[in-house]
Amino acid sequence: MLRTPEEIARVLNSLVMRGEPIICDLGGGKTLFRSRLRFVDPARTYIIIELSPDEAANKTLQARPRATFHAEPGGWRVEFAAADPKPTTAHEGAAGIRLRFPEIVAGHRRREDERAQTPPQRELRCVVDEAGVMPFDGTMANVSKGGIGFLQYDPAISLEPGTMLKGCRIESPGEASIIVDMEVRYSQLRTLADGSQVQSSGCRFVNLSAKDTARIELLFGLKQ
Repeated sequence: MLRTPEEIARVLNSLVMRGEPIICDLGGGKTLFRSRLRFVDPARTYIIIELSPDEAANKTLQARPRATFHAEPGGWRVEFAAADPKPTTAHEGAAGIRLRFPEIVAGHRRREDERAQTPPQRELRCVVDEAGVMPFDGTMANVSKGGIGFLQYDPAISLEPGTMLKGCRIESPGEASIIVDMEVRYSQLRTLADGSQVQSSGCRFVNLSAKDTARIELLFGLKQ
């Protein structure tokens, strides 16, 4: 998770130099904005992305106050959110979309950690952000040895990188619930085997006690 403007600019400029495609999900997988990052302001106040060939996607993106984009360069997934999309002006070159400089860039190497699937006999319900602003139901699908939990939830909900989820309650049948805080690292839309879609977010456990760490490791079969 990168937070300093210098680090963020370095990653974004790398996407510019490589010509990496960037994608934004605008409607639960029904509308995808596909483009490329064209310019990163050296003063780190704004970025410019190219227009998508899909004019409807351009209009939908510009009607939103904020959008989350992702790219997948060289085995990594890079995700960032940017606000206030507006058409570029004539002096900024070819037509494009200007957005504020991102505050956070999240990145992870795909398949970085060995993951353990949730035991099929235990569907682990998770009340997400129960101690926060707007709780909602989800499912804790799996965890990794790297301290990352994977949430699945309603595709209409969007969690941006850096979002803090307070007091999430993971329910375990026959045992006391585990209460954890989590930080969203990245999110992506997934299609399940039955054709339905869910949002899936990789979330880092924050300030997890040794006791709850041991319970989670046992629950997901991570203890040898």
